[in-house]
Amino acid sequence: MHAHTAIAAQPTRVLPGPQATAMPMPRMTPSRPFAANDADPLAAIAQLRVFDREQAIFAEGETADAVFRVVDGMIRLYKLLPDGRRQIIGFLQAGDMVGLAFADRYLYSAEAITASTVQRVPRSQLDALLDSQPSLARRLLSVTTSELVAAQDQMLLLGRKSALEKLASFLLALSRRAGAGRAIALPMSRCDIADHLGLTTETVSRGFTKLKTSRLIRILDGGRVELLDAGALAELADCT
Repeated sequence: MHAHTAIAAQPTRVLPGPQATAMPMPRMTPSRPFAANDADPLAAIAQLRVFDREQAIFAEGETADAVFRVVDGMIRLYKLLPDGRRQIIGFLQAGDMVGLAFADRYLYSAEAITASTVQRVPRSQLDALLDSQPSLARRLLSVTTSELVAAQDQMLLLGRKSALEKLASFLLALSRRAGAGRAIALPMSRCDIADHLGLTTETVSRGFTKLKTSRLIRILDGGRVELLDAGALAELADCT
């Protein structure tokens, strides 16, 4: 059946540096340049910091003096529009990096959605490391390229898809990142999802209800969602 038919501020806690080298990182992807069994040169110069829920990591316009990598938890990246509205650019999870753009100041803000552990790499030390290790520079270039592709995908998502298509695309993207299993974690609020997809909170809530009643998803306890029919969701998400 066609899918459309089926759907009528506390202080930051800093942990000692050596713990950073002991933190296992997830498998390598374009935004995660080190596989779990790779030597990780960034860990030796990173400082581990723990952020509480809703705590700012950095703000748009601040001096971009460090790069950050998520160890655990979830981070939101966002910009405030001139009229006061918020546009969430993306959600970062374990292994993702942020702040690699070579700009004098951060172009957006980063904030912890959940209690999160983050590696902070000073820009000056990173620059020196890149000069001495060209292979690392190539890996990090792949990360920035991936960020550009993600930005292009986000433009398509916001500009050409209906509300339900946007929501289906969002859930499938999270599922691909999560890997095995049909259940995905959604620690972000409905408001966060709305600000990411360019929708209202009410529209997002109605979309979840439609997907649930159409038996495409199941809402689980603990802020998780199970994808019951990934094929139908993919069919819906591909409609433009």
